Parts: sequence; C-alpha cells; structure tokens
Amino acid sequence: MKRTTNRLGLLALTLGLLCSALPSRSQVSSYGDKQTGSEYGNELPAVLKGAAIDQHLNTTLPGVPFVDETGKPVNTADYFGHGKPAVLALVYFKCPMLCSEELDGLVQSLAMVHLDPSKDFNVLVISIDPTDTPAEAAKKKALYTRRYARPGTEAGWHFLTGQQASIDAVTKAVGFGYVKIPSPDGKTTQFAHASAIQLLTPEAKISQYYLGVEYSPKDLMLGLVESSDHKIGSPVANILTYCYHYDPHRNKHSLIVARVVQFGGMITVAGLGGFMFLMFRRDLKLGRDHALTRKDQDHT
Repeated sequence: MKRTTNRLGLLALTLGLLCSALPSRSQVSSYGDKQTGSEYGNELPAVLKGAAIDQHLNTTLPGVPFVDETGKPVNTADYFGHGKPAVLALVYFKCPMLCSEELDGLVQSLAMVHLDPSKDFNVLVISIDPTDTPAEAAKKKALYTRRYARPGTEAGWHFLTGQQASIDAVTKAVGFGYVKIPSPDGKTTQFAHASAIQLLTPEAKISQYYLGVEYSPKDLMLGLVESSDHKIGSPVANILTYCYHYDPHRNKHSLIVARVVQFGGMITVAGLGGFMFLMFRRDLKLGRDHALTRKDQDHT
C-alpha cells in the first residue's frame, strides 16, 4: 500500500508538471478570438511562400540608420569594425507568438556560452515592424537582459527600431522574408515570418545561420569564435519554424509551434498516465495476492 501511495503521488506530480507546461489558449491567442484553421494537404500556404529564409553567407550587412532603445540615432555600421562579432535577431516587439520563443531560446543558449556581450560580441535585435517604438524596444531589452542575468553586459545588447527603408535593406541582405498580415478586425498588423538568428563577423559579413527557436550553446560558442576569426560557415538544413499557419479557405491564423507542442504534450501525458495505471493495477493485484497468502498461512 505504501508503494501504491508513492506511485499515486508521483503520477499526480508528473501530470501537474506536464499540464502546467502545456501552452494555454490565452498564451497562443493573446488578442481577439483567434481560431485554428483546418489543414489542406501538405502544401505550404501561399502567404508563407514569401516568408522563407535564404542563407546569404558572406554577405555584408549594410550600414543603415536605426534608433536604439534609448531613442538615440544609430547606424548598424556602429557595431562593427571593432574586432567583435555579433548575433543578429530579426523580430518585432509586438509579436504575440514566435518572436518571444526565439529570444528566449537565444538568451538561454547565450547564458551557457562562456563569452560576454559587450566584451566579446554584440547582440543586435532589429524590429521588422516600422511602427515599433524605442519605448517598446527598451521594455524588451530590460526583460531579456534581466533573464540573461549577467550584470555589466547590458551595453552589449542593442534593440533597434527604424524606418521601412532601413528594415528592407537589412532583411534583403540577410535573406529574411516576411509577409505583413492585417488582422480580420483591421485593428492590428502582424507578420508571417520564420525564426532564425545569424552570426556576423567583425566586418559585418554573415558567417552562420541558426534556424528555429532553440540553439545549441556548443554550436553558438563555436560559431562566435569562428566568426571573430573572420571564418564563414556552411549553409544549414533549411528546416523552418514559422510564426503563422494561414488558412486561405477560412481566413484564419494559427500557431504551428503551439499546436505541435500541445499535441506532443497530450501524447506524453496519455502515455505516462497509461503506464502508471498499469503499474497501479499490478501493485493492487500483488497486494491482494499477498493478503490472501497471509490469511491462508494464519489459518494453517
């Protein structure tokens, strides 16, 4: 009975942790009444065909004007030419979906890299939304530098906003495709895009792409070291994680990443629940058999 009680406690704890880890509806639908569209085959939705990433290795990032999180006019060229490589992330600060996952993954990976922003490299987070403001950039910087939790490295994180011409120059050089999508209510605008970060050499040449929302600290460390040594990497497998799944038949949007995580979480919970249920039944049967055996022995 003690062993059965322990198993019950373990199941409750396991299910509680797994269920708390599953994305809730509010997390994937932060505004309006977003609904999930149905799948229509394996064809890539037309809206995402413009949201691809072409790997432009050895291409120089152009020097174009932006504004940093303090409201100060800057130029992308200001962050190069000083012997330090850079990590580039193209996101937008009002994004309710994948951009936060991308920046979370970047921060978690950099936290395990034995190099420091400002001292060893720079982090450039550039918004693709011309309506984003320095105030929104400042909030994002405060959030992610706090999560990074290395005091004294804040000067190496740069969250930039700018005009459409500057955004176009950067995204074209990087090969970062995105599509502007007005919401059905006409009140908000979002962007369909893929998730990736790029490394740049001290001369602002693109040296490596990392696709997705999770990045190996070991690979990122090696990439920064090689980028600082002016080495250009090789193309990586073009497996993209998109911010949107757009259903043209129903004019609905959904988040592929959240759906996959939710489905995987449900399978995990079901599998663990089934395994624990079978173990409980076995323990109960063994307990009954043991009790019957003791009664027989006592009568004897």
